[in-house]
Amino acid sequence: MGLALTGKNAPYKTGFGPFPSGIYHLPFPSPTLNVTVEDSIKALENLFKADIDPKSVAAVIIEPIQGEGGFYVALIELMTRLRALCNEHGIVLIADEIQSGFGRTGKMFCMEHFGVEPDLITMAKSIAAGLPLSGVCGKAHIMDGPSPGGLGGTYAGNPLAIAAAHAVLDVLEKENLCSRSIRLGNKLKEVLIAESHHNPYIKEVRGIGSMMAIEFYDPISNTPSASIASKVQKNALEKQLLLLTCGVYGNVIRFLYPLTIPDQQFESALSDLVNAIREASDELASV
Repeated sequence: MGLALTGKNAPYKTGFGPFPSGIYHLPFPSPTLNVTVEDSIKALENLFKADIDPKSVAAVIIEPIQGEGGFYVALIELMTRLRALCNEHGIVLIADEIQSGFGRTGKMFCMEHFGVEPDLITMAKSIAAGLPLSGVCGKAHIMDGPSPGGLGGTYAGNPLAIAAAHAVLDVLEKENLCSRSIRLGNKLKEVLIAESHHNPYIKEVRGIGSMMAIEFYDPISNTPSASIASKVQKNALEKQLLLLTCGVYGNVIRFLYPLTIPDQQFESALSDLVNAIREASDELASV
């Protein structure tokens, strides 16, 4: 079921399957991809007309900022209209905050930026600073739905992971990491945008807080270029800077540094990042 939910074939779905039916994927709004909020809502409404009765839909699941999908940021209008549609048809609205939660965007949860309340939120990753822990929380009438013991697992409630999560919450508050997330993210965004002004391979810099990304395009064909992102990643690795790519086309580099990263290390990483981008551009220009 998890594999069926993801909207990225390689490397997650390739070689697996068949997958369960009844799961539908819709276009995520993005000015870069020429997809508007109206396009997304119309696709959902068409789905209700052609493929499935909205009264039979259990849930709408959305990442407020896409992770593997390319770090595209949802718009307030999209969230507001999804909330209204879910209310109209009795559909549960689930916010996937696995990557965006716990201060990553400058607020405890990214959904706080939209002023829209989901019915359920899924969380993991930063919740326990590297220890294996995930969770789901939501409105009482949903969370109380399963019978006692209906939600559980072999490793549920691991005491070490739970203790780590408590420590994470303490550090987030004591070190004011939500504010720090915004400060570091603004610095990163400033550097990347300045670089984009004279770099034809940078299509867009986007994100909220410290959940930032840079997208690379071939300026001649104006198409997504995974090879450029790969060159930047390779050059950065030679400088001992680890970068992750994402996006359906593999042409986006995402930034998910620890919010506790020392300032000196952050500044050094920024310098290495800029040099890695410039070296990749020079390589391409000389071809």
